[in-house]
Amino acid sequence: MPDVDNRCAAGFDAEGMGATPAAAEWSTTAVDQDHAFDYWRDLICDAFVQLSARPVLPGPFAGSIAHRALDEVELSTVTADAQRVDRTRSLIARSHEDYLLASIQLEGFGEIRQDGRVAGLRAGSMAFYDSTRPYTLAFGAHFRQLVVQVPRTALPAARVRDATAVVLDGPGPGRLVTDFFVGLAREAEDGHPAPGLVPHAVGLFEYALGLAGASRAGTDAAVRQNVHDAIARAAGEPGVSADDIAAACHISRRTLFRVLAGEGRTLRDLLRHERVRRAKAVLRAEPHLPVAVVAARCGFGGEAQLHRAFREVTGVSPGAFRSGPG
Repeated sequence: MPDVDNRCAAGFDAEGMGATPAAAEWSTTAVDQDHAFDYWRDLICDAFVQLSARPVLPGPFAGSIAHRALDEVELSTVTADAQRVDRTRSLIARSHEDYLLASIQLEGFGEIRQDGRVAGLRAGSMAFYDSTRPYTLAFGAHFRQLVVQVPRTALPAARVRDATAVVLDGPGPGRLVTDFFVGLAREAEDGHPAPGLVPHAVGLFEYALGLAGASRAGTDAAVRQNVHDAIARAAGEPGVSADDIAAACHISRRTLFRVLAGEGRTLRDLLRHERVRRAKAVLRAEPHLPVAVVAARCGFGGEAQLHRAFREVTGVSPGAFRSGPG
């Protein structure tokens, strides 16, 4: 999506815009409806980072932000209609905003897309995103969410990339974190900012970051097992492709390659090893079956391909393997 038409224009001189104050309430009711989304675009850039945004439904648009800054922790309750928001590479290159953000969904449904992952947020769930890399926020209908924003310098850099666009929801430690931030924002909006809790807020934010990273590791392990299972099922087809395996696992090609890279393997390697494993079993079980038939049965494109792959994996030819000791 081009930045030219949809990026922050800084075209409105509204009270409270510019340097973000410690406490502010912003709303599109401050302007007429014809300029509501342009005004909204400037509001979200002022409250968060430089962004490109557009509405996704025709008709009137409304949005509001209740912002509170508690030292290095910023809390913003966002209520708005359907929209898409992008943090693009060109916007990142033009700014020096270095934050980790987390959205806690309060009402409606939203998506966070970053680092090849998509986090679907429902009420009570939370996910992180990093302002130094491209991301997309998508909302198909009216929503309300709390955005927690912390400078990346306050957090361990090594944990950030593994934790973005990973959903934390359901009962458990993650729920304690979301409840804390929702309560902290509510108290701040009611005029009780509780500054003594700010150090705990940063610690809990970091703790949730670790939970998200661990959750992603568990998810990757499950996806990796699904990929191996899909390869085992499909290896008998000579023309099986990355698209076929990704579709069988309900993941993108990018996720497929990322998960395999995590174990230092390629799809070609795994298919070859699975086909050779099958060929070894057939060669031993049916010693008089022609090698060309074995190749076809095990997913190879021909006898020559079987010979080449067999030698690469086992160090011997199919014939030598068949005649060797069992």
